[in-house]
Amino acid sequence: MKRRKFIKNASKFSLAGLISPDFFNVDKKYSIKKLNNYKSPISICTWDFSNANSVASEYLENGQSALESAVRGASIEESNAQNSTVGYGGAPDREGNVSLDACVMNHFGDCGSVVAVKNIRSVASLAKDVMEKTPHVMLAGDGAEEFAISQGYKSEDLLTNSSKKEWMKWLERSNYKPIINIENHDTIGILCIDQKNNISGACSTSGLAYKMKGRVGDSPIIGSGLFVDNKIGGAVATGMGEEVVKTVGSFLIVELMRQNYSPQEACEIAIRRILEKEKNKPEFQVAYIAVNKNGEIGAFSIHEGFGYCLYRNKKNRFYKSKSFYYK
Repeated sequence: MKRRKFIKNASKFSLAGLISPDFFNVDKKYSIKKLNNYKSPISICTWDFSNANSVASEYLENGQSALESAVRGASIEESNAQNSTVGYGGAPDREGNVSLDACVMNHFGDCGSVVAVKNIRSVASLAKDVMEKTPHVMLAGDGAEEFAISQGYKSEDLLTNSSKKEWMKWLERSNYKPIINIENHDTIGILCIDQKNNISGACSTSGLAYKMKGRVGDSPIIGSGLFVDNKIGGAVATGMGEEVVKTVGSFLIVELMRQNYSPQEACEIAIRRILEKEKNKPEFQVAYIAVNKNGEIGAFSIHEGFGYCLYRNKKNRFYKSKSFYYK
């Protein structure tokens, strides 16, 4: 869509246009379309993390819960030293320290989150433990790390030689800008529907490359990086977290699906919400994936280059997402 046409139609997607009187009424009647070929389970994840999605799908096929499957899938990338945006080997902050963020949400609406965690790679699992083993939703920094150690997690240096070399190169640059779809994509997000047709999700990241010490993006924030309503569906975000937080993107998508927008329509509206305030083509990426209760999928990004892995009907495939800006 051309920029001029988008501005002309922007009022269509304004806040007033999106919120009806019963927008937050959880008892609202809804009628999501049925898919003739839909069979659970389903696993969908951001980017070309096919190994992670494959593991999640294996757990689903073996009868595991959606939450357990999502966490197991995320853990694959958290241990992948070649992935500089998640877990072990993640890009450090400006001081050279790797800190991780993650959250989970299950089909009951329970959630757990950890932020600014050092020395612990499996933070999606840790977020699940926060949800299940503490009275809290979120633990941060040293407190989260101490809790992890008490639960038997291994403390280790997460900065690999490769990530350290890239960080040292960055220190020598004076005009650094994050590279769209490389350093701007900082999240593995997984949404799963299990054999009982329950939806859960997990989100894990090392955050924006060379961020300020203590910076936290959208990924561990329930409603921004991840949101699930088992009656409706789920959504997860990736990209520039600050922009997702400003619009509470994942929650917005689920609420739009509650109003009978398809997952694809909801993702597109959420991206346009971000772009409404941008005067020029933004130099950052944001992308969403979503799934509704009956297995419909949505994905949309600001720029080209985003894609997702989808396991459905016993096939795990990679798909390119539609984008607002395209050549």
